[in-house]
Amino acid sequence: MKNNALLLSTAYFAPVHFYTRYIHHSEVYIEQFENFTKQTYRNRCQILGGNGPIALVIPVVKGRGPKVLIKDLQISYDENWQRNHWQTIVSAYNSSPYFEYYQDELYPFFESKTKYLLDHNMKIHEQLCDFLEVENRIRLTSDFEKVPDGTLNLRDGISPKLKHNPDTAFQPQTYTQVFSEKYGFTPDLSILDLLFNEGPNAYTILLQSLQKE
Repeated sequence: MKNNALLLSTAYFAPVHFYTRYIHHSEVYIEQFENFTKQTYRNRCQILGGNGPIALVIPVVKGRGPKVLIKDLQISYDENWQRNHWQTIVSAYNSSPYFEYYQDELYPFFESKTKYLLDHNMKIHEQLCDFLEVENRIRLTSDFEKVPDGTLNLRDGISPKLKHNPDTAFQPQTYTQVFSEKYGFTPDLSILDLLFNEGPNAYTILLQSLQKE
């Protein structure tokens, strides 16, 4: 495990890249004082369905001003997105080897209503740490500008917007996915994809997905 700290943005069922880095660093910070950015993993995850990748997006309450701090961002429940997300996940992974193993612990996240996005993501992360059998080491930042010395800043480095991954040490390892025969291997999907397909072996795959720097 690396001694240097890691700075990440919050994420909804974060991608494999997020957890690959997470398990390799002894200190991990989540930024809570940044302004909310649309079309990122902060409020979305990507899974693989029968027709290809699917983005599951949490709708948020839009404030009066153009900028809202991530710690203050509220989830919108005007539409029943929780039911839609869960039904989509079930449809995509019901036939995967480990879906039944995890579903009971995951379902409450699609039933209970958490007010703030950051809180929701933190609760999910705690459960994912339990699945992966790793310690929940996350700390929230105390100031946006104050990045601790020696910290790897991937606050904006893990994003669906990026065409080229700036973290060249991350080399996702292949594993068998539900629709591998149809699409081949689709890298860096939500950690859910890895867990449902590989179960307890997910941790080993995360370990192998970071090359020597």
